[in-house]
Amino acid sequence: MAPVYKIALIQLHCEPLNPSANFQGASQYIRDAASQGATLAVLPEYHLTGWAPDDPSFSVLAKDEVPSYLAKYQALAAELQICIVPGTIVQSSPPSSSDTVDDAEKLLNTSTFISSTGAILGDYTKKNLWHPERPHLSSGIDDPHSVIDTPLGLVGILICWDMAFPEAFRALVRQGTKIVIVPTFWMLTDCSEKGRRRNPRAEALFLESMLTARAFENTCAVVFVNAGGKEEDGCCGLSQVAMPFIGKVPGSFEGSEEGMRVVEIDMEILQEAEENYKVREDLARSDWHYGYEHSSKIRSS
Repeated sequence: MAPVYKIALIQLHCEPLNPSANFQGASQYIRDAASQGATLAVLPEYHLTGWAPDDPSFSVLAKDEVPSYLAKYQALAAELQICIVPGTIVQSSPPSSSDTVDDAEKLLNTSTFISSTGAILGDYTKKNLWHPERPHLSSGIDDPHSVIDTPLGLVGILICWDMAFPEAFRALVRQGTKIVIVPTFWMLTDCSEKGRRRNPRAEALFLESMLTARAFENTCAVVFVNAGGKEEDGCCGLSQVAMPFIGKVPGSFEGSEEGMRVVEIDMEILQEAEENYKVREDLARSDWHYGYEHSSKIRSS
């Protein structure tokens, strides 16, 4: 029988530029998740600092304080025997001989998979930067999308705006991943004023439609965890697991309220979806016609 995994969606409302308070809140939610038998707890993008790049302390925190929290999450994972994806942690970009002065001052937005032993099993740096991020962050564009071997099987990580590119999912699915984790800081106010005049909840529509589509078209589970907060402040929330056949898994968030929900990923659903749609089988064919390279073995199971 295919396994069923309990996933904790932690829709944290982060206090801007206060990593200590945000870590304390996140830690309590993770403890609650472990007490409910969750295998994996996932936090939002920018959960330690919020997104405040124009404040000088944002860069200072990223360089001097925020990276130290990764070790704290490792210790927490080992103590509670739970896997953790601590959203994203912004840190300094390692120096490169090709860097300009501006490049050297930019930051990396990285998500890490921590096992229930506290070991780091892999990480991913955001490739597709949202337009307002580009003056402040360096893209992980030079690193290929790679899967991570975890207690839940092969897992892929994407971050926020990466979701808008189906190619990112395809790159992971072709390597055999069945679960894609997406920490996010996605606001209703990310839509332009023109767009919001046409539909005040345009970004919510975008997210709900995209998550369902990505789950179906890749026969995978999408673990989407967004920041929480008041909708009148522009928060969108909607943290969820999306699955083929099901769409949003029952128990997922319907709004932007802060909190933690434990939902299930039934891997048998993914098997049944692939048997029906045969997406992975088609991607593995040598004559597949969308320009993907076939130099490496593609896992269709």
